[in-house]
Amino acid sequence: MTTLVAGIDSSTQSCKVVIREAETGALVRQGSAKHPEGTEVSPQAWWDALLLAIEQAGGLHDVAAAAIGGQQHGLVALDADGEVIRDALLWNDTRSADAAAALIAEYSAGTGPEAVNSGAAAWTQMTGSVPVASLTVTKLRWLADSEPQNAQRVAAVALPHDWLTWQLSGAAALEDLTTDRSEVSGTGYYDTAQGQYRYDLLARALRINEDQARSIILPRVLGPAEQAGTGDAARGWGHLVLGPGAGDNAAAALGLGMSTGDVAISIGTSGVVSAVSPKPIQDPAGVINGFADATGEFLPLAVTLNGSRVLDGAARMLGVDHAGLADLALTAEPGAHGLSLIPYLEGERTPNLPHATGSFIGLSLASMNPQDVARAAVEGLLCGLADGLEAMTTLGVPVNSIQLIGGAARSAAVQQIAPAIFEREIQVPEPGEYVADGAARQAAWVLSGSDTAPQWTTSAVQTFTAEPARHVREAYAARRHLFAERS
Repeated sequence: MTTLVAGIDSSTQSCKVVIREAETGALVRQGSAKHPEGTEVSPQAWWDALLLAIEQAGGLHDVAAAAIGGQQHGLVALDADGEVIRDALLWNDTRSADAAAALIAEYSAGTGPEAVNSGAAAWTQMTGSVPVASLTVTKLRWLADSEPQNAQRVAAVALPHDWLTWQLSGAAALEDLTTDRSEVSGTGYYDTAQGQYRYDLLARALRINEDQARSIILPRVLGPAEQAGTGDAARGWGHLVLGPGAGDNAAAALGLGMSTGDVAISIGTSGVVSAVSPKPIQDPAGVINGFADATGEFLPLAVTLNGSRVLDGAARMLGVDHAGLADLALTAEPGAHGLSLIPYLEGERTPNLPHATGSFIGLSLASMNPQDVARAAVEGLLCGLADGLEAMTTLGVPVNSIQLIGGAARSAAVQQIAPAIFEREIQVPEPGEYVADGAARQAAWVLSGSDTAPQWTTSAVQTFTAEPARHVREAYAARRHLFAERS
């Protein structure tokens, strides 16, 4: 009899469930459901979407194990009864930008730029990442300052996938909350290199003392193939083994079968450059986040807030669909007659400019046409990601191959222009649910009890090459500081 496993992707926009064969990874069935829009969402909406997606996927009655890959950083604050205190603040909620700056300043020495640099270096050493508005630690500080009555009720802190795994298990005790290295490494109160919580940083965020912080329950951090429990027996899931889950990028890396030297560039709601590294990465400049992966290694990340929606906006502005935008962009010459788009359309995380807006720079009569505007949009999006890749290689992260995934990876313009911007061969796998696939692979791993994840057949890939367009990167680099920063 074939053993089945379920992988769940609870992302910003939707919940997707894939049911796969544990031994081969063959897809059996799948389902999905939408999440509400916004940067703060009731976790109950995630749970409702998960139940609907499970139903659409034919249920879990014949599934032996499940795991969840989830959007990172979101704050789920729970009271002593396990009730959600307020709507979850998502990774892309930038209201905690001032809190991030304050937390850096509190570990700074000296004055001026040197002080900021020293504070950033201190955080990098403590956690592997410099606080930005996306990280959970900054959202806790925002809660302490903006909603102190809610902050005082916090008895446990979970992230989206932690809370959903807890719900799947039917557990009522806060002590049963679990997480994994990849997810917890993005909180800002966990030392990724040493593998331990920093209660002093949790206390700092909530403006309480360390003894009080230690009374707050944080999810138990599980190993890559450690069982998180079993499913809710009351729902008929008592047979279901639960994996520890993972952050979405770590789950995608597992779904892609990435290993040391492999890089994934994912262009979805956000833009992400991730690479598997055998050692922790620390970047005092704050460009690279020193996160962990879902296999026991590390997953340095560069993340932009502005991903595929740069192309959404350009297509809307030009009155075309995405295929039309790609056609226009590929008609134009590289460099778009000197036109550059600095794509900080919704603020930015890398670089840390939460109040920035985007800019078209170099507009002339020659470039004032739909083709060059479309080309500049694609090139600007890719140049921002290329900056992240360059920062990784500067830190010694090996790069042997690059895979391009996410919704925007389906754009013919992105596929053909990317190798010119990155100056490397680009592989584009078949479109897939890589986060959910990675979660399913983890579930099969937990079920097997093996030392390593099962070797599933990876997707066929298309390979794209192009002549390097170094002048495009150089023009972008010269102009990327020219943006509008709102006060």
